[in-house]
Amino acid sequence: MNSENQVLGLIKLSDYIKTFLSKKTENYNQDDVDIELLLQKTKIENQWFTLENQKFALQQWADLLTAESIRGWLKNYSISKISKRVGLILAGNIPLVGFHDVVSVVLSNHIPVIKLSSKDKYMIPFLLKKWKEFSGDQIQFEFVERLENFDAVIATGSNNTARYLEYYFKNHLSIIRKNRTSVAVLKGDETEEELQLLANDIFQYFGLGCRNVTRIFIPKDFVIDRLFESFIGFQDIINHHKYANNYDYNRAVYLLNQDKFWDNNFVMLKEDDKLFSPLSVINFSRYSSLEDVKNFIAENEENIQCIVAKDELGLDSIHFGEAQNPGLDTYADNVDTMKFLEMV
Repeated sequence: MNSENQVLGLIKLSDYIKTFLSKKTENYNQDDVDIELLLQKTKIENQWFTLENQKFALQQWADLLTAESIRGWLKNYSISKISKRVGLILAGNIPLVGFHDVVSVVLSNHIPVIKLSSKDKYMIPFLLKKWKEFSGDQIQFEFVERLENFDAVIATGSNNTARYLEYYFKNHLSIIRKNRTSVAVLKGDETEEELQLLANDIFQYFGLGCRNVTRIFIPKDFVIDRLFESFIGFQDIINHHKYANNYDYNRAVYLLNQDKFWDNNFVMLKEDDKLFSPLSVINFSRYSSLEDVKNFIAENEENIQCIVAKDELGLDSIHFGEAQNPGLDTYADNVDTMKFLEMV
């Protein structure tokens, strides 16, 4: 396979997506109609994947796949001279979440053998078909219902599923991913703009991604109302019936248990030390010592995908609003997929 043609094909794919997203429906050609129908079909079968969220994911990928970013990423790795078959069991919690693994395997000169998530089974095949076309047939891939005849595997699942996967693939070179979530640490002097960007990190994709913030650390004297004020831009989220069902259920449970919580009619804040929170709920805790926060993060490192905070707090963090904008060199579970693929 010609790696340069693969890269050029990926850049063309980026331009293709950008062109589609920039068009109004009345200007669609047949290709555009085909994409729109796939988006609509996905939305019908998986109602968490709204058109807005699917197009947001497409835009993120289109912005990411530039010549500079792809080549800057690949220069840090050696490309295999022998193609191996790499099994991929993809997640489906947010749109296109498995596409990074597919791209990584192809650009490592391997063949992805893909078991799609039933929740996201249309757009990745479409993008791969277009990438192959744009690269002059210089990529290979397979879609399967059951993984067989592979040299290595990358699989993503829940904590329970991961235990099964670890046992099933114990004799294979593998990456097995588990549940993760993200946290935010506030210094207390954040601007309204920064807190609104934090709201994006919480609510994008309804909070279903491992990079969505589910736990916030706030200073002792921080006024909770500031958070609710920054969330207002996402108030329409309650109009999504699946999200609303989660909100109503969790609120009823808290009321029955006489738990203390703060509520603004579309999301709840609960003072709780748990890292993971139920959908429609954000856990928070107050801190007086940043060392306590750092200790918590260190103790829960294997369950934390990313930390959102100001640079001056001295954490290994990303900026507000960047949680759902990972780069090509940002890896799930902080395991370097490309380094792994060098060993296959």
